[in-house]
Amino acid sequence: MTAPAITFGEVTDQPLDLATHEAAVADRRAGAVVSFQGVVRDHDHGRQVTSLEYEGHPSAAQVLREVAAEIAAEPDVYAVAVSHRVGPLAIGDVALVAAVSTAHRAAAFAACARLVDEAKARLPIWKRQVFTDGTEEWVNCP
Repeated sequence: MTAPAITFGEVTDQPLDLATHEAAVADRRAGAVVSFQGVVRDHDHGRQVTSLEYEGHPSAAQVLREVAAEIAAEPDVYAVAVSHRVGPLAIGDVALVAAVSTAHRAAAFAACARLVDEAKARLPIWKRQVFTDGTEEWVNCP
């Protein structure tokens, strides 16, 4: 049996591409590839958002790779690819992409959900949201 692969786990200021992540986890044994895109939306808690910016701690890429390694080590997982974008993002931009391959769909859905949840919970990345009224707020700040 082939060892699970972390195809990549990166933090970047460049646009993210779903197809690249899906291709990165392709595996002949896989009967399922599940992917996720976290997209910048135009609202948060009833307020209209005009833009946002993600700022990452220098350790963010390492933390993301650790999260990916944990998911990749699960027995049903063949490969994992995950990236988070930092810098200014516009409404509709992709902030997070994750992809997981497994033999069966249920395992792929579950592993991809854990990957996204763990990345969101553990990444030292903060979000500054700007609202239509000119106010702003930082989210996930310690």
